[in-house]
Amino acid sequence: MMKKLGFSRCEVDTSVFYRRVGKGLIIVLVHVDDCTIAATSISEITMFKCLIAEHVEITDLGELHWLLGIEIKRDRDRRSISLSQHSYLDSIIRRYGFQDLKPVSIPMDTNVRLTSAQCPATTAEYAQMRDIPYHEAVGSLMYAALGTRPDIAFAVQTVSRFSTKPGPAHWEAVKRIFRYLKGTKDLWLVYGGNSKELLGYADADGSMAEDRHAISGYAFILYGGAISWSAKRQEIIALSTTEAEYVAATHAAKEALWLRSLVTEIFDTTLEATTLFSDNQSAIALTKDHQYHARSKHIDVRFHFIRWIVERGSIRLIYCPTDDMVADTFTKALPSAKVKHFAAELGLSLS
Repeated sequence: MMKKLGFSRCEVDTSVFYRRVGKGLIIVLVHVDDCTIAATSISEITMFKCLIAEHVEITDLGELHWLLGIEIKRDRDRRSISLSQHSYLDSIIRRYGFQDLKPVSIPMDTNVRLTSAQCPATTAEYAQMRDIPYHEAVGSLMYAALGTRPDIAFAVQTVSRFSTKPGPAHWEAVKRIFRYLKGTKDLWLVYGGNSKELLGYADADGSMAEDRHAISGYAFILYGGAISWSAKRQEIIALSTTEAEYVAATHAAKEALWLRSLVTEIFDTTLEATTLFSDNQSAIALTKDHQYHARSKHIDVRFHFIRWIVERGSIRLIYCPTDDMVADTFTKALPSAKVKHFAAELGLSLS
């Protein structure tokens, strides 16, 4: 039907449709039976509503204020758009009975190390955890971490690893995330900064976990707010910090290519090289140096994909000091000052 209306389906995201007429552009994002419309003029939106109403029954809810539990606020004077899951966070805090918990300033205690040794081992320990809604609580947190709260992504990734056999220590870590959200539920993810350039940050956890798998983290920021982020356990066991950082940069580069393809196709533009920041000089050198190295010859060829991307000019890998590495918040538990600093860098503010 969208093709009949003159729309093209985006090749890299099939839920996005767009149509260009002269200098005008209209974009339609579809999620099941919900549609979000953005266009260069109100007349384009009005025309689309009339056209689609001829084919299907629609309910016009007017200007966008809510979408999938996310509140959307637009400030035309400041030229900004803000996203919040305040109501959703309130609802899950009440659902699990955490209204009376004391708020904390960090989502994960830097002095606590979660391990499989803390999983239940006796009948009594299993009985203690039997009625604890661990899976449901972690699942509820995941929606917030994926939606508007990148600052809890690492903590949620960590507690989710123990979903099969959670212990009391793991449940306390989950409750701590809720306590953090209770104190920061008024934060909005704000877009509207002066920088129009797409910037990326890639980092890896230098201190390996008990299974020796490092954590890769990345974040991409546009107009002052994070548009894509990830905290993910690496599938390989890296033999050095350089290798872990190199793998993390490769994962970030793949996301950068997708974002570049999305922007290029919809807006019919040509982008300059996307800046990707890394805080490891050796990993940066490895992306540019194709010589034989005894310490890197074992790295799987698929992770050398980033070399071709850098050589082609799609990605520009730049060194960034660790204190300014935004992706650091996706790889480890941090003290309060850094949590607040990186949250602000990701675009989270009281709006």
